[in-house]
Amino acid sequence: MVKELTAAAVTRGLKTRSIGRKVLYFNSLPSTMDIARQEALKGAIEGTVIVAGEQTGGRGRLKRSWLAPKGNVALSIILYPKIESLPYLIMIASLAVVKSIESFTGVKAQIKWPNDILIGGKKVGGILIENELRGNKVTYSIVGIGINVDLRVADYAEIATTATSLKNESDKDDLQIEIIRALLTEFERLYLKLPDGKAIYEGWRERLVTLGKKVRAESGSQDIEGEVEAVDEDGALVIREEDGKLTRVVAGDVTLREK
Repeated sequence: MVKELTAAAVTRGLKTRSIGRKVLYFNSLPSTMDIARQEALKGAIEGTVIVAGEQTGGRGRLKRSWLAPKGNVALSIILYPKIESLPYLIMIASLAVVKSIESFTGVKAQIKWPNDILIGGKKVGGILIENELRGNKVTYSIVGIGINVDLRVADYAEIATTATSLKNESDKDDLQIEIIRALLTEFERLYLKLPDGKAIYEGWRERLVTLGKKVRAESGSQDIEGEVEAVDEDGALVIREEDGKLTRVVAGDVTLREK
């Protein structure tokens, strides 16, 4: 029997202090990020989570669409961090996704800079972070997380060769609620380590599939090709180009150039 996703199903027995103590569930939404933004502006408590049974207008980075039919994970977490903690949010979210996947499927997941979660080189999840700042103070941060749980990628020609799902990669079924609860628990465990982010950074760096790989990075109007030599503690990639020049990429899109 398939478990029904509800706010009560997520919070029942959840032992977190703030993350997920309040869950707003919607059967269907264009985007959990939009509702989270509205709630943050109204003063929602930190750790409030917006969960959608299905997301019809989800988006990833660079205005790309994100499929999230029923049976998958589509949620956004509202936070009020200090400005110096902002670089660690993507690390915390990435590690929380990876660890929640592994805890229930036993399948190894990896992180592709800056925000993709991979299994066997195929995308299984993604993260989107939106921050609003006033001066040097964070008004709010929203961490959006999508995970393909029961998605039948073969039904979607546009992603059939590049994406996967937990259902495809394991023999486990009906994981949606368990994955969400594990994700929120692990997210809080890591979030509580701030402002000391060294351990978070090191754990994230160890899971980066991008390190040591030849890549093509698009950053603003720049196209940079080379080998990823390092990643800074603020999350920036350091790429050694073919002419030996070291280029630091703070934000952008990266394509792996070798398997």
